[in-house]
Amino acid sequence: MTQLKAGVVKYKFSTATVNYYFNSKFSELGKLVSRKTTVLITDENIYRLHESKFKGWNSIVLKPGEEYKVQATVDSIIEQLIVFEADRNTTLIGIGGGVISDLTGYTASIYMRGIRFGFVPSTLLSMVDAAIGGKNGIDVGEYKNMVGIIRQPEFLLFDTSLLQTLPEKEWSNGFAEVIKHACIRDAAAFRLLEKTDIDGLKKDKKALSSLIERNARLKSGIVQKDEFEKGERKLLNFGHTIGHAVETQYELMHGEAVAIGMTCASRFSELLLGFNQTERITNLLEKYKLPTWAEFDAEKVLQVLKMDKKRSGNTMNFILLKKIGEAVIVPIPLKQLEKMVKSL
Repeated sequence: MTQLKAGVVKYKFSTATVNYYFNSKFSELGKLVSRKTTVLITDENIYRLHESKFKGWNSIVLKPGEEYKVQATVDSIIEQLIVFEADRNTTLIGIGGGVISDLTGYTASIYMRGIRFGFVPSTLLSMVDAAIGGKNGIDVGEYKNMVGIIRQPEFLLFDTSLLQTLPEKEWSNGFAEVIKHACIRDAAAFRLLEKTDIDGLKKDKKALSSLIERNARLKSGIVQKDEFEKGERKLLNFGHTIGHAVETQYELMHGEAVAIGMTCASRFSELLLGFNQTERITNLLEKYKLPTWAEFDAEKVLQVLKMDKKRSGNTMNFILLKKIGEAVIVPIPLKQLEKMVKSL
C-alpha cells in the first residue's frame, strides 16, 4: 500500500495496481478516463436517481437485482458493447452496488479476452466490500458466484454523496459487512460501532467517510496478502457460508443473509472454540437493523453447502471466532456440520 497524496492510496496486487480515490466526486471520473473510450454500466435505479451524471457518457443501463446477475445479462452487455464498437482500448466503469461491480468486472475480463475496468461504488456494501478485492462473477441457478474470475479493477472512486439516495434497508445491508470486518479483524471498530448507530453515522459525514476508508483498507490489506484465497482471505467469508445457503431460500438482501450467517457461525464458534461473545454480536446486528435468525429448511441448506466453493472433499472450511477481532479457519467434516446445522 502506498499513500500517493491526501485521499489517494495505491494497492499493488500480483497482476495489477489499483488506485483508491477516497473522498472523491463522480465529476472527477472524467479526469481518470476518456469519455470517447469508456462505457459506463449501471442499473435503472442508479440511472434514474443520478441521470444528470451520465450525460455525455456511453452508458448501458441494466435491470436491477441479484436475479439479473446471470450469463444472459452478460451476453446482453456484450451485444451492446459490440454496438458501441468497443475494442481493446475500451474501459468499462461499473456504477452501482455489488451486482453491477460483479457484472462489470466479469464482462470486462472476458470481452476480447480482457479489457480495463474500474468501479464507482454507489452503496455502502459495495464501498466497504463488493467492489474491493477483484472477485467478479455470476450466479448459476441457486448457486451464488459459481462462475467468475479474480481480476483487479484499475481504480475505485469513492463518492459518499451517492449514499444520500440509499433506501434505509441498503444502509443496514452495508453495515453487515462492516460488522463482519470488525468481527474477524478489528475489535476496536466493533467497540466504535457499539457506541453509535446508523442515524449517527449518516449525520456525521466525516465519521462515515473514515469508517468506509477503514473498511476498504482492511479488506484490501487482507486481499493483498492472499489475492487468490489460499489462506487468510478466506476469513472474509465469515457469515457467508450459511448466509449464502439461506439467501437462496428467501428474498433476503445479501447483508441480511450474512447477518444470519454470522449468528450461526458465532454459535458454531461456541461449540467448537468456546467463544462466549455471541450476544454482543447479535445485539450489534440488531442495533444496525439486521436479522439474526430465520427459519430455514436444513436439508436445502446442506444441499447448497455441498456445492460451496469452500468445501474440500468431505470437509468444509468454516470461518469461526476465537474472540471478537480474531477469526480462524476451522475444517469441519460434512457429517459433523450436518448435525450442527440441524441443531440450530
